[in-house]
Amino acid sequence: MAWSLPKTPTTVLIVEDEAILRLELTSRLMDMGFVVLSADDADEAMVFLETHPEITVLFTDIKMPGSMDGVRLAHQTRRRWPPIKIIVASGMIDTDLRNLPDHSIFLGKPYPPEDLAGALAQLVHGGRPHTTGARLQARA
Repeated sequence: MAWSLPKTPTTVLIVEDEAILRLELTSRLMDMGFVVLSADDADEAMVFLETHPEITVLFTDIKMPGSMDGVRLAHQTRRRWPPIKIIVASGMIDTDLRNLPDHSIFLGKPYPPEDLAGALAQLVHGGRPHTTGARLQARA
């Protein structure tokens, strides 16, 4: 794989309403050396963001139940906590990347683990992502 463990503890907040996907992502990221918090909707994610200043990366799905979707959560996060890095994921084919916050990364579902690792490496280490496909796109 083209990823390396973070040099210092990096906390990732996963926001995913599908429990199986959330657990799988949590396990995968913990295996990669990240500290992981998880929420099943944007409202719960906002509580984590307000109470855990150590969060470095937000990984959110777009389509979720609750008061806001992942795109709105990403924009709220960018406005309130500008240093937090953002990855937005979706299986929706018609996702308009222009609607995402600047300097965020989009991962189309399903994505291989290498793409997730590459996106995290790019955000955490500032390097270029090493991906196997065209499902990862940066929003400049």
